This record gives sequence, structure tokens and C-alpha cells, in this order.
Amino acid sequence: MVYNISVISWLHNNCLKMAERQQRNENQLASNLKSFPSDAKHVVHWFRKGLRLHDNPSLRHGLNEASTFRCVFVIDPWSAGSKSIGVNKWRFLLQCLEDLDSSLRKLNSRLFVIRGQPTDVLPKLFREWGTTHLTFEEDPEPFGRARDHNISTLCKELAICVMAMASHTLYKLDEILDRNKGKAPLTYHQFQTIVAAMNPPSPPVEIVTAETIGNAYTPLQENHDEIYGVPTLEELGFDIEGLKPPVWIGGESEALIRLERHLERKAWVASFGRPKMTPQSLLPSQTSLSPYLRFGCLSTRLFYYQLRALYKKVKKAVPPLSLHGQLLWREFFYCAATKNPNFDRMQGNPICLQIPWDKNPEALAKWANGQTGFPWIDAIMTQLREEGWIHHLARHAVACFLTRGDLWISWEEGMKIFDELLLDADWSVNAGMWMWLSCSSFFQQFFHCYCPVRFGRKADPNGDYIRRYLPVLRHFPTRYIHEPWIAPLSIQRAAKCIIGHDYSLPIVNHGQCSKTNIERMKQVYQQLKKYRDNVQAGLLWV
Repeated sequence: MVYNISVISWLHNNCLKMAERQQRNENQLASNLKSFPSDAKHVVHWFRKGLRLHDNPSLRHGLNEASTFRCVFVIDPWSAGSKSIGVNKWRFLLQCLEDLDSSLRKLNSRLFVIRGQPTDVLPKLFREWGTTHLTFEEDPEPFGRARDHNISTLCKELAICVMAMASHTLYKLDEILDRNKGKAPLTYHQFQTIVAAMNPPSPPVEIVTAETIGNAYTPLQENHDEIYGVPTLEELGFDIEGLKPPVWIGGESEALIRLERHLERKAWVASFGRPKMTPQSLLPSQTSLSPYLRFGCLSTRLFYYQLRALYKKVKKAVPPLSLHGQLLWREFFYCAATKNPNFDRMQGNPICLQIPWDKNPEALAKWANGQTGFPWIDAIMTQLREEGWIHHLARHAVACFLTRGDLWISWEEGMKIFDELLLDADWSVNAGMWMWLSCSSFFQQFFHCYCPVRFGRKADPNGDYIRRYLPVLRHFPTRYIHEPWIAPLSIQRAAKCIIGHDYSLPIVNHGQCSKTNIERMKQVYQQLKKYRDNVQAGLLWV
């Protein structure tokens, strides 16, 4: 969903409100500041990710001996590394902000939601508020680093002290790079080897409490909600008529409840392994955590150490590194992306294989909208669009289908759709996953291809998942639910669904396409091998 004119207009109008308010309050605030000693500490903590009060070391550092503090969040459509964010993702973010504001209220503070671009709006507020210190969570991604560098430069001009601390990842990514001669490890095994030789991640810091805040306070105005309140979806320009209730509730409070449920699954912890797909696991679980880790409502370090402690309690042993496999895969992609601003595209991306993908807007649209004619693929994409989440192995299925499996469309296109719709999609992990699943980087077993019929039948043998998300097919017998186009016409009539009329025919012949695409991938890798051999022989220079 590209930002519409309502969103831009809303931001513009609120920027004007800020300018008018600044003029009205300037004298009053200046007078208030005079009541503090000249060396008083006036802190602004800038939330981006890390939307939580637990394990927030930069916020705790800022509160130390502070006189005043304000917690801000800047709604900036261009700061998230994407020009498209779907309604479910926006709703989840707004819920996170509302929950954070609620937690701050209990500490006699509030969240200040600022509208506009950080480099435009923050310096004005720093001057107005007499800010002396700015704190924020260190951003591991290239565009975030660039943004923070710009803000830090502006702060230097304003004589504002800046403190950023790492807490979104388990490890300091620069330390991993330093141990690999300044380069990101590009295989998971290499990454694991480096991490295994490092000290364990820093433990999480204590949650911010009234005791942490001490004598610091937040200056508030009576019209705080009007100026700094969390906006609604309608104010952001979304038409919410017909919008279904959320499956996922955003916020730190929900994240911590889910973590507790997650850790109660002692049997799961004791037999931890790769995520296995069952018909039940295809549906959202009350213990799933990925969206909360993505938005920083839940600290990865808290999850890491609580999982570690529970394993020791259950197994009476030191946990293996594999216990934290999913967290480490996340860390691996963050590390691979942190110094690569082109990580999300083929062009200019040194680790991405340059595969000559086809351009097929019609097929891309059918895939994105769940209209491929393959019920397993269409059910997954429907769930993604409606709920904002799909199982990890379901992601594998639709990613393979779009790229090297069937449609031969660039992973970049799929990444954009996931970025719009998937609650837990962030820049590094989303791009890394798509390069991996398309065999463009990290993974080269291109001959392994997911069949959209057999894989679906294995994961959803009775077709319950398909019937849930594709009700048009709900009356088909289980025998035909995964490939309804082979059902006799009499069966289709009895099911009240004629294939090609009420539900799409398959847009490709999977058997033919998969064979053709494997040959295409083989040619790409043969050319790559020839190129590397020539470089090694000194026939080419790089």
C-alpha cells in the first residue's frame, strides 16, 4: 500500500500545529527552564524499535540524574526502509505506542508522538525543550545508522550529548565483523563458529520503574493528546470499514504475557528443534513472539536468558547453541546486512547472485492476492494479507513458488509484499530470507523445490487450513482440495465451485516450470563457477 495523500496531508497539518504550538509555548517553557540549575540534565529518549521499558539500557542511562525527561516517537513514513506498510502493520505499531504510553502514564509520564521527518522536527523540539541529552537504542541497519549519524551531527551543533546503546540484537555486530577481518560471515556455520568463541550476550537490564526515574519528571501540557497523542488508523488515511479484528495485539504488555506462556511449554524446550509444521501450527499461536521481537516490544536478551535458564532447570545441563537457533538466524541476517546498504536489492549487492529473473506483473499480482489456482499457495497468501503472519515453512513455500520454483520472478518483488503485509518483517531478516529461499545468496541447493500440491498435502492433509482461508473451496472433498482442477465436473458442481469460474485454474504447470527453472538455475551457477575459475586462474580481475 503506497502512502496516500491523506497520510501526507495529516503529517503536513500536524507539522503546522507544531509550529504554532512552539510559538505559543516558547516563552512559558523558557521561563520554566530558568528554574533549573544551569547544569541540569534535560533528557529526550527517542523510541524507534525497542518499544519497551524492560531491558532498555539507553533509557536507563539517560534517566540517571536527569531533571526532566521526555520519551518521543517520530512517525516518519520514510524511516522504516520502505514506502509501503499495510494496515495490519500500522495497527500493530499504533497498539505498541498506545501500550507504551499507558506504561509511561503509570510512571507519571507520557509518550510524545511527533509527526514529520526526524531531522526536521527533533532539532526544533530540542531547542524548545532545552534538551541537553538524547538517548536511543543503537540501530543495526544501514539506513538507521545514516539517520542516526545525521541526528547526532545536528545534536553536536546544539551541544547535546548523544548516547546510543545496543539492545536490539544479542551481540554487538561490529565485534562479530572485527572477528572476521571486518567482513560479515556469509554462512551460518561460520557465523556460529565466531559467536561460539565470544562471550555470552550481555544480560538484560532491569525494567524502568519509578525508582529508576527518581526525581526526574516529564513536563506535560493539558492538550498533550491533541498535540502528541497516538494517531488513529483513520487519521493515517486508512479506510477501516470492513477491517477485521486484529489477530495480533501489539505492545510490551502482550509480549511479556506471551513470553511467559512460551516458557511454560517445558516439553517444547526439552525437545527443542527446528520448527515443524502441523495443521495447528499453521494458525497463529498465543505463544508466538516474532512480531514482538521485530518491534522490540520484547527484548531478545530477555528471551535468550529466560530460555537458557529454563533449559538448565529442565535438562540439568548447559544449553547448546542450537537452543537459540531462531534468534541466531535473526542475528546472522542483521550481521550480513549491517554494512551493506544494498542488502535489499540485486543491484549493487556484492553478496547477491545476479539471476536474470522474468518480469511478469500479472503473475506477481495473482501470487500477492492469492489467485494462483494452487489452494495451498493461495491460502497462505490470504492468511498473510488478512492476519499479517504465516508459519515459517509456509513462507518457504510461497517464496519458492514466486522465485525459482514456478514463476521465476525476482525475490525483490516478494520481499516488498512481505514488507507491506508481514508483521515481523524487518529490513535485514526479510531481505536475507528472500535471498536465501531464492538461492540468490546463503543457500545453493536450487534442486530442492517445494511442490505446491505435495507440500500442502503433507502440511494440511485434511485441507482444514485451505477451507479456513479459501471458503470458496470448503465443500470440496479432501481428495481434491489440494488440486481441485482435477475434480470431475460433477464434484465441482456439488461443491458449488466451478474451477476456472468460481476459483482460478492453476496459472502454471508446476511440473514443467520446476524442471525448466532448475535448468535455468543450473546454468546460472555454471556461469558463476566459470567466472570464479577464471578469476582464480588470473584470467579476470575483480
